[in-house]
This record gives sequence, C-alpha cells and structure tokens, in this order.
Amino acid sequence: MSARVILPEKQFGGYIFDLDGTLVDSMPTHYKAWRQALQNNGAPPHVFLWDEFVAHGGMAAPDIVADLNRTYGLQMEPLAVAAEKRALYDSLLESEQLPIIPETVGLVRQLHAQGTPYAIGTGSAINGALATLRSAGIAELFTIIVTPDDVPPGRGKPEPDIFLLAAERMNVAPADCVVFEDAEPGIQAAIAAGMAQVRVAPCL
Repeated sequence: MSARVILPEKQFGGYIFDLDGTLVDSMPTHYKAWRQALQNNGAPPHVFLWDEFVAHGGMAAPDIVADLNRTYGLQMEPLAVAAEKRALYDSLLESEQLPIIPETVGLVRQLHAQGTPYAIGTGSAINGALATLRSAGIAELFTIIVTPDDVPPGRGKPEPDIFLLAAERMNVAPADCVVFEDAEPGIQAAIAAGMAQVRVAPCL
C-alpha cells in the first residue's frame, strides 16, 4: 500500500495537524453520522453525498449546515443539526475503534520525544475531537488542540484563524509552521495563514 503522506525533509519550528483524515481515519464514521443527522432534519437524499462531504472537510459543522441551506434552499437549524450529528458520531464510536494514520502519528511521536512544538487544528468541536483521539488511543499525545470553539463564529477553515491560534499557543511564528491536511478547506486555511502545507492522501 502506498504512503498516505510524504513527510517533509525540512525541519520546522512548529507542526500543526488536522485531525480527521490526517491523524485518524475517522471520515467514514463522520459521514455515517452526517447522513443520518441530515436525513432526520429533512434534507433530501441527494444532499451531502460522499464527494460533497469530502469537499467540506475541515469546516465547522454549523458552517457546513449553513452552506447546505444556501446551496439547496433548505431551512435546517445549523446548531441543532450540528449537535445531533455530534451525538450520532459519539454513539457510533461506542462500537468502533478508529484506526490511526501511521505516517502522521509516527511523526507526532517523534516530535513528542524531541520536544518539538506541535498542535492539532481541527474543524471538529472539542468534545468530538477528544472522542476521536480516545477511540484511536492517542489522546495522551496532545496538549494543544484548537477547534472552531476557540475562534469567532464563521472563522473556521478555510479562514486561517484556527491555524494562527495554534501557532500562537505553540509560541512559533506562522512562517515557521507546517500544516498537515487532507481537505481543501484546510489547505486554503494554511495558505491564508502563511504556513507550509503537506497534503495527506485520502484512504482508498
């Protein structure tokens, strides 16, 4: 099986990792939860199929619902749908152990041993992020986790705020940071933050 990510040879002052699809293979589980939550709230079956789901990767859940409302002329309540989706995801995790992505988690373990600053910058809310990390068995590796809860509403990915705050909490200049991402909104956020980017390939 080919590598999901080619690690950079250059050394950076700080390393920022997206979570879902970058450190942990949680995207299929998120997709199941999204499909059920949207169906429960009146979205037609053709809304938010896999390709559209992937295109929204890294965005905060309420922002995704608001975007779907605009695109399809729906009237779903963003915060309520996001909360239902999160509850469904947590329920699925009770019977699933999420697999890690070895290349990125291996790098995190190396950075941890070296004392090099690193952080998570995720579009998931904090409770969901912690549940994902616990399911994958790697929660103990992370002390800096930045989520949409930490930035103003509407300033999640593809805006740079999550990554800029992660850099600030690591005490590393944005220009000396590299971001690992699997989704286009996250890549755009890294570019907007003035950071190097490494793309993680999707699971095939």
